Amino acid sequence: MKDRRIALLRGINVGRAKRVAMADLRAVVEGLGYSDVRTVLNSGNVVFSAPGETADRAAHRIEAALPGALGVASKVTALTAETLAAIVAENPLKVGAGSPSRLLVVFLSKASDRSRLDSLVDHDWAPDVLGLGPRAAYLWCPQGFLVSRLAESAGRALGPAATTRNWGTVMKLHAIACV
Repeated sequence: MKDRRIALLRGINVGRAKRVAMADLRAVVEGLGYSDVRTVLNSGNVVFSAPGETADRAAHRIEAALPGALGVASKVTALTAETLAAIVAENPLKVGAGSPSRLLVVFLSKASDRSRLDSLVDHDWAPDVLGLGPRAAYLWCPQGFLVSRLAESAGRALGPAATTRNWGTVMKLHAIACV
């Protein structure tokens, strides 16, 4: 687990303009010198080894390589396996076991971006629920992401400073990266 990184690409395979084959994405990441590269699902999630390199540096390198290699631009958030493990362990919402697609984890690009969510804490979002951790926000959206006022407000508050994955995807990334 020590040198594993997880890259979360925003908007890859969403809409026709940003469709990317995961084999091509793996090739880009491998071409940057990273090893043990695996894509997770068909959504721009990449797990790889990067001994001696920070997550921020890996994110920057991958983000810079995408337009030339694949013809698409995407913001990239990268984190270490240790950070992902902490985000999973710190989840303050103990809901969603039966519906992992309704529990969303909003990965913050920087821990300081969490302050952008402070104005949302005191609102009643029922039936949605907001939980905050040091590097992530957790959104329980029992009626779905697309109709959630909380998800819309969090997205507006964070803008490009975050990317979101459902709990099922987070647990798949965790199982691969944190072994």
